[in-house]
Amino acid sequence: MIRKTLLALAATAAIAGPALAAGEAEVTDISFSFEGPFGSFDPHQLQRGLQVFQTVCAACHGIKRVAFRNLGDPGGVEWPEEQIKAFIAEFYPETTDKETGEPRATRPSDYFPPNVDAGAPDLSLMAKARAGFHGPMGLGINQLFKGIGGPEYIYSLLTGYHEPPACAAESNIEGSYNIAFPNGGYPAECIDKNGHRMAPGSWIAMPQPLMGQDVEYQDGTPATLEQEAEDVAAFLMWVAEPKMMARKEAGLTAVLFLIVLSVLLYFTNKKLWAPVKRQDF
Repeated sequence: MIRKTLLALAATAAIAGPALAAGEAEVTDISFSFEGPFGSFDPHQLQRGLQVFQTVCAACHGIKRVAFRNLGDPGGVEWPEEQIKAFIAEFYPETTDKETGEPRATRPSDYFPPNVDAGAPDLSLMAKARAGFHGPMGLGINQLFKGIGGPEYIYSLLTGYHEPPACAAESNIEGSYNIAFPNGGYPAECIDKNGHRMAPGSWIAMPQPLMGQDVEYQDGTPATLEQEAEDVAAFLMWVAEPKMMARKEAGLTAVLFLIVLSVLLYFTNKKLWAPVKRQDF
């Protein structure tokens, strides 16, 4: 999620190896509630994801494209106005006015402040910027059935920290080994004589951000590592597509309209040409 985004730093964290193909990283397919044409965001999951983001991710990353008032939008986090104001008062009580340059109290219409601590990227569009699934020969067949896989990539990266493989025992490579991160440093000791990598993933500069029990969920959900990763991945998908439900509804309405229109045109055409077809030529 948040730290998953230190992708840019990872490439310089250690010994550079051959470019890693998409298939050499392990990405777990998660059945998120918002997937598919009829899927929708789970407000409770988004609220938990926001809690994880604010507790862990916001220390380094921002979501500058989201306004505080969006936390109350239907189909999203769905916080009441009072809760949004309480959240602002606790975490972002003051901001700088863009016109006057003077500090003032933060309003619900203001946006989350950017945070580029340690060069960490903004996460506003991260769930759309990273593809977790790739098709053979770049055809995108997996994406046709599973989607782009941005949230899955975030989940997999957050849960993908492992002990380095045995082939790297003698390596002095820096960073953390992650089976879902494809573009980081890679030790020469883990490349076989044919130039193939002997272990998936690579080394990433970002240390493991989530350990499990990082937060105490307000709704009582057990805060396992997997649960936290899934919740914050879903939240970052909402951050990237806050109007997803509205778009799906508009798309479905358009499809139904076209179906009805096609039926009406068919019967209209049939009625108009019926006298002509009955003529005896």
